[in-house]
Amino acid sequence: MTTAFVLGGGGVLGAAEVGMLQALFERGIAPDLVLGTSIGALNGALVARDPSLAVIERLTDMWQTVASSREVFGDRPLRTVRRAVSTGTHVYSSSPMRRRLAEEFGDMTFEDLPVRFQVCAASIERAAEHWFTSGPIVPAIVASAAVPGLLPPARVGDEHFLDGGIVNSIPLGRAVALGADVVYVLQVGRIDRPLQVPKRPWEVARVSFEIARRHRFARELAEVPDGVVAHVLPARGTSDKDDSILGHRDFTSVTTRIEETYRASLDYLDQNVADR
Repeated sequence: MTTAFVLGGGGVLGAAEVGMLQALFERGIAPDLVLGTSIGALNGALVARDPSLAVIERLTDMWQTVASSREVFGDRPLRTVRRAVSTGTHVYSSSPMRRRLAEEFGDMTFEDLPVRFQVCAASIERAAEHWFTSGPIVPAIVASAAVPGLLPPARVGDEHFLDGGIVNSIPLGRAVALGADVVYVLQVGRIDRPLQVPKRPWEVARVSFEIARRHRFARELAEVPDGVVAHVLPARGTSDKDDSILGHRDFTSVTTRIEETYRASLDYLDQNVADR
């Protein structure tokens, strides 16, 4: 029996995944395979390094530190405008995130992890979904989390990458293809949120992306073969305001998202997962 944790993308909403992980570990459910996209790649790397309840304290501390320091998206508005004008491609530097990841993981590689771990990113040159499965962890996470327009494309080797959410935001199908018998989907709540007709230019891009990501996930969920069980854990503590143009900077609800999702996920597991 192979149990997979699939951790989807979602920026600041990724705190909800911490609540799901806490519920899973408290119910004695641990992964044999971890797949991560974007913020799910970061959360997933910590889990693959320490697949136990002890990792929850580390994850919670990390999210609360980011919330208090705003170290990734904390530049002053004037600096972000200058960067956008000078680069033409992004408003934030990836250096703070890369630095923070290096402090956390150092030179750790995929091969060093006790649990099989893979990270999704979008290759620019090949216009294709790419899975990092070996080598250093930090460059893979940076590539997977290179949000278009916010962070610069990440170079790894001779290729450049953008956020994995572009090509596979919630990689359920990948877990099935790799032989998972039971898949726990850790998503950030957007799949449940009704979409509204866009009224502003930036809303057009967001809604278009949401349609694409949700369509793929819904299709993969419908195509889960007989003999494979997929559990989509419930996310809580999110709302429409998280999708605003400045939503990526709002870390004020980190604790609420973790706690509310933890309680909802415990209820779900107690009602739907009998054999633990």
